[in-house]
Amino acid sequence: MTGGSWTHRLARPLVRPLVGTGITPNHITTARLVTGLMAVAALLPGTPEWTWWGGWLWLLSAFLDRADGELARIGNMATPEGRNWDCLVDNIVNPAFFVAIGVGLRLSALGDWAIPLGLIAGVSLFFCGYWSEALEQRQGCAVKAYTGAFGFDLDDLLYLFAPLAWMNWLGPILVGAAIGATLMAILTGWRLRRLIARQSHGVATEPGTAP
Repeated sequence: MTGGSWTHRLARPLVRPLVGTGITPNHITTARLVTGLMAVAALLPGTPEWTWWGGWLWLLSAFLDRADGELARIGNMATPEGRNWDCLVDNIVNPAFFVAIGVGLRLSALGDWAIPLGLIAGVSLFFCGYWSEALEQRQGCAVKAYTGAFGFDLDDLLYLFAPLAWMNWLGPILVGAAIGATLMAILTGWRLRRLIARQSHGVATEPGTAP
């Protein structure tokens, strides 16, 4: 799909007025970090009231994760430093979110399994993000490590966690994330290792071709 995912298209008209105002993509990325960590803190008590707020804060944080990139594109403000800051924030906020879910569910039916599952999901997501970025860097950022379909990126799944938090479905999501993120981390690490081996033997990876 040309022009980015649906969520990128939604963010575009909202950030366009910011062009030329002195507000940079890094400012929005920092706001993404702050709101993401606020969502994490709201999930820690594990009460319905705080989880409700955590869902809204997470929704805002996920949107800001799209808005910073759109501002960088339409304002011609993309920089390697900005990309690195964006990736660092993602690798802080996303894993911390699932660790916080685990802590918040410590008194749920998951019991003593909740916190370990949160840690497994969080660590796995960290390596997914870190190794995905390494894949993209080794390909000259010519192609994303994982592409979406039907106008949605894989990262758009982050939006779903807000309504799932409101509906008190975070328990099944945590179990699924611990399994799914672990498998995704293994796959991403394997792809990165294979790409490194190919490049070390002088086998070039064509832009747009998955390693």
